[in-house]
Amino acid sequence: MVLFIIGVPASPSACADSAVRTVVIDPGHGGREPGAVGRRSKEKDIALAIGLKLGEYIRENIHDVEVVFTRDSDVFVPLHERAQIANDSNADLFISIHCNSSTNSLAQGTETFVMGLHRSQANLEVARRENKSILYEDDYLETYDGFDPNSPEANIIFALYQNAYLDQSLQMASLVQQQFRHRARRIDRGVKQAGFLVLYQIAMPGILVETGFLSNPAEEQYLRSESGQSYIASAIFRAFRDYKEEQDVLFAARNTYHTGHSRPKTPQARQPAVTEQEQAAVVEASPEPDTVAVGQVIFRVQFASTSEKRSLDDPVFQGLEDISWYFHEGLYKYTVGNEPSLEKAAEIQQTVQDAGFRDAFVVAFLNEKRISAAEAIRLLNQQATD
Repeated sequence: MVLFIIGVPASPSACADSAVRTVVIDPGHGGREPGAVGRRSKEKDIALAIGLKLGEYIRENIHDVEVVFTRDSDVFVPLHERAQIANDSNADLFISIHCNSSTNSLAQGTETFVMGLHRSQANLEVARRENKSILYEDDYLETYDGFDPNSPEANIIFALYQNAYLDQSLQMASLVQQQFRHRARRIDRGVKQAGFLVLYQIAMPGILVETGFLSNPAEEQYLRSESGQSYIASAIFRAFRDYKEEQDVLFAARNTYHTGHSRPKTPQARQPAVTEQEQAAVVEASPEPDTVAVGQVIFRVQFASTSEKRSLDDPVFQGLEDISWYFHEGLYKYTVGNEPSLEKAAEIQQTVQDAGFRDAFVVAFLNEKRISAAEAIRLLNQQATD
């Protein structure tokens, strides 16, 4: 039986008995960086209060989950350090908590973001506001590879990040919004995608929750209240509980063959040998070498992985053209596209997702070798200055 995986990368805790064993709670802003400011409150204080309550609910009710905070007091933590805390903790989920703001004092409701390209000007503005936290950091241009939160051109780099965990992130975000509607009785502004720096470097599913508008006096009063904070934290907790239960079921299924045998726990334990013929097939399946300059970063859209190689005309790939594959981390991985432009790759990604492969994401290559997003961005920046 062929194990077929579409956009479901193994989490760092894949060797555990549960899919979700560590959650990182990230109360936004802090210290010298207040975030959004209402008439009587600051985002940093409300986010911290809700985050601490959420962590308490998880610890009291789900005993096999470790809770890690990026901050548990009024201190300033740079965005890249928040991501590092999550990665160093081998976390399985990242929850960043924030409050919204608008020039329209009537704007209200909750919305939950996942990593992705901005689909609207409103999404872009929310991301810009939250990303401006880096302006409080020393040497932020060097730390974030020259990223300027005020530059719309810079946001395209986010197509490379976090999409590998898009399906899980969307699932958690949807559960949060459902709980906000039914548990906290808040106005539901939906699940959205945008490029947040706090999400783009985490190696796990992650969401950013905008719990309400401090620019709206009624919502500010609600968010400042003990009961309001408890309802918001409880809603997120219930979403997390449901997410963990669903992920644990999927995790158990992925670790069992249909024959009933246990699936090997690590990629190294199930790496099939790649023959010379298969290595040659990679070259044959790839575009002609003269279509891309030697040493040039190219982008492809990965849409599926299998434990055993599938024919490129397999019916399961119906609706896609010019498919190629590569072998990476013990799996055969299937892609379309061969673009020097990240913008074009993002367009192809949307087409592939529209064809039914919802978790398709952009990957980068250099001389037919998969490279990390950080390395691709470094090379792109270097080429731009040469």
